[in-house]
Amino acid sequence: MQTRTIGNVTVSAIGLGAMPMSVAGHMPDEDQSIRTIHAALDAGVTLIDTADAYTPTSAEVGHNERLVAKALALWGGDRDAVLVATKGGHTRVGDDGWDVDGSRAYIKAACERSLKALGVEAIGLYQHHRPDPAVPYEESVEALRELLDEGKIRMAGISNADSGQIRLADDILGGRLASVQNEYSPRFRTSEPEIDVCEELGVAFLPWSPLGGMGAASSLGGEHAAFGRVAAEHGVSPQRVCLAWELARSPVMIPIPGASRHESVLDSVAAADLTLTEEELVLLSRRD
Repeated sequence: MQTRTIGNVTVSAIGLGAMPMSVAGHMPDEDQSIRTIHAALDAGVTLIDTADAYTPTSAEVGHNERLVAKALALWGGDRDAVLVATKGGHTRVGDDGWDVDGSRAYIKAACERSLKALGVEAIGLYQHHRPDPAVPYEESVEALRELLDEGKIRMAGISNADSGQIRLADDILGGRLASVQNEYSPRFRTSEPEIDVCEELGVAFLPWSPLGGMGAASSLGGEHAAFGRVAAEHGVSPQRVCLAWELARSPVMIPIPGASRHESVLDSVAAADLTLTEEELVLLSRRD
């Protein structure tokens, strides 16, 4: 497995997005989820992405975090070598809807809940989940800075941020911004400027929904024909080609594809060993 860097931590070039294991109507049973996480870890994955808001109902906030913690506790490998990244600032509201709260008080309280859900004394990577238009962005990032200084989190990141917010966050954190998690895939490429800023600053870029999202991942090769053609030439899945294309986009890129089956995990991990030609990369970078 190739490796890349988040802050001062070396992680696998492909991470695991655990969100699909806590989505109402789609989530597998707990045993299958734990087997999937173990399959990823056994294959060399050392980055798992979760969030307090990844939960099947608004009454079960922290569901995904607790699932990840249980899977790690049951795994026989070196748990200290695994970086768990979680997020706070997205909220779950009545009727299982979504909202945001970027206030200093909320983010710090959410971090405390995540510490308990994960069963750790310090969170490896804690990320502000989504900007709150009702709260100055500086306040949200200052909460991350305080958590860093208090030792509650080891690294700080942001998510769903634009280029200006990335630079502002890095400045407020005194150059300690470790990661940015934005959407990026063949169907959603508007994060290109943010990738370039991350590369300039040496900040890891973790694309969420790197295969296009739960509803689109299976049809990636059909919706984006170039990925299907390149996949056929290599005898692999379009999803594997997609992740290899993203890895080639920038050395700070660390895709975190979601999975709920171990077969999907193993296919994603194999993308780290797939080398695409310059001609193929040019073809894949064109918009269909």
